[in-house]
Amino acid sequence: MRMVDLIEKKRDGHELSTEEIKFIINGYTDGSIPDYQISAWTMAIYFQGMTEKERADLTMAMVESGDQIDLSKIQGIKVDKHSTGGVGDTTTLVLGPLVAALGVPVAKMSGRGLGHTGGTIDKLEAVKGFHVEIENKEFIDLVNHNKIAVIGQSGNLTPADKKLYALRDVTATVDSIPLIASSIMSKKIAAGADAIVLDVKTGAGAFMKTLDDSRELAKAMVRIGNNVGRRTMAVISDMSQPLGYAIGNALEVKEAIDTLKGEGPDDLTELCLTLGSHMVYLAEKADSLAEARAMLENVIKNGEALKKLKAFLSSQGGDASVVDDPSKLPQANFIFELEAKEDGYVSEIIADEVGTAAMLLGAGRATKESVIDLAVGLVLRKKIGDEVKKGQSLVTIYSNFQDVREVKDKLYENIKISSSIIEAPILIHEEITE
Repeated sequence: MRMVDLIEKKRDGHELSTEEIKFIINGYTDGSIPDYQISAWTMAIYFQGMTEKERADLTMAMVESGDQIDLSKIQGIKVDKHSTGGVGDTTTLVLGPLVAALGVPVAKMSGRGLGHTGGTIDKLEAVKGFHVEIENKEFIDLVNHNKIAVIGQSGNLTPADKKLYALRDVTATVDSIPLIASSIMSKKIAAGADAIVLDVKTGAGAFMKTLDDSRELAKAMVRIGNNVGRRTMAVISDMSQPLGYAIGNALEVKEAIDTLKGEGPDDLTELCLTLGSHMVYLAEKADSLAEARAMLENVIKNGEALKKLKAFLSSQGGDASVVDDPSKLPQANFIFELEAKEDGYVSEIIADEVGTAAMLLGAGRATKESVIDLAVGLVLRKKIGDEVKKGQSLVTIYSNFQDVREVKDKLYENIKISSSIIEAPILIHEEITE
């Protein structure tokens, strides 16, 4: 096979065979096919797209390019959840203990976040002593015992995807549905799950800004998952404004605790119950989504979900007493209120820009070398559609420095107030199962 012939074939809109896609991915991984040829190939995909079979073949070729996590020694159906990102997305911290309380094994491989706030691991490390540096055997034992554990990402998981993503980033081929979908799904499949629930965000704070694009991505990922033998479904959820109220690591941990107590924000609670219902159903712990939801609501009510969170934190070295006393989480030195300058209704909260304001405080990473301040961040006091009076707080700012003028300016620019009544945005747009 010659790479130039395969570039030409895809350029002209023809379907590549399984063997041809394997040849391309193996050659790129081992360095025998150069960047410039892969660049030409990804640009051909950008314009010509890929068939469902090609997408599945590309996903599996990337899965097979590196390590695959063997979770076969974990009892039960392993269900993973993936979110396409967003601001204030605390769902993993809530969902893990919530579904584990119903006996659904949650074997979570997570990373650290670049951007607005930290990744799941950064957030969990706001709990003193918590660590993810555990051996695979201990990881599996913990999941069998507690039904939940979180481990750091393997260094050699989907190396082809890492190389391909870095190249797409500098060749204007990031925005290709087949390439995005196969990238996400290759990591989920390599991580060993039997079934996958996808939370695909849409809106200003999401990677996909429009509902049509979010729907196309969700359907592409669901089809890939089902075509390679993983039961997969997707929920399209709103990210036109931050999810919940808290944006920042320790602040989000506290919000997760509140949610597991039944005292969390309505939108975060609703999204977790929706995603969790699908996880419980795919794990065959309930016969319907309605039954699964009722079971989840019950473990919040009876305290089992909160008990599971404590067991999870302490089993990985964390101080579980923070669940009963969140003041033990890292605390910021200064607290400021962003006051409304006029009466009206909150009409817009531009999620990604509000996330940037949190990053200015130190809640996220601008580069891989950035050090996160786990204590700082923002707590929204109003959401879209809420009435506000002049002088009322729109946002509480938690900071470890006194001059927050830049942060306040950024927030005022991106939280709009209207004189007319505004409808709150729809939270769950669609649920896609095939």
